[in-house]
Amino acid sequence: MRTLVTILLLTLVCFLSYSSADPVALGMLNSKVCCLKSTQICIPKGKITDVAMTSSDCEQQAIIVTTVCDKKICIDPNWTWAKNLLKEFEMSTANNSAPSAPFNVTRCTEKV
Repeated sequence: MRTLVTILLLTLVCFLSYSSADPVALGMLNSKVCCLKSTQICIPKGKITDVAMTSSDCEQQAIIVTTVCDKKICIDPNWTWAKNLLKEFEMSTANNSAPSAPFNVTRCTEKV
């Protein structure tokens, strides 16, 4: 009986601490990606699954390109190639669908 009461109290304490940390947990679930620096590297469109700007909360603005191997690459947002890539990707996903060709047509070939 004592063990049951202890378990119930521990469960209650855990629940209350989880409830009070809810905003922190939500922030962690919606974690933003910020870049320390950016580069000017052309990535083949077939290897790109997502293109987005960093959050306005980030100190360094960049265009984040996610590849089919789930790598995130920070691209210089002032570079003309990157600006055009972002526009083209946004048009490709305008109807909230998966990116259409030429995007996301290559499989990841990295061995895990």
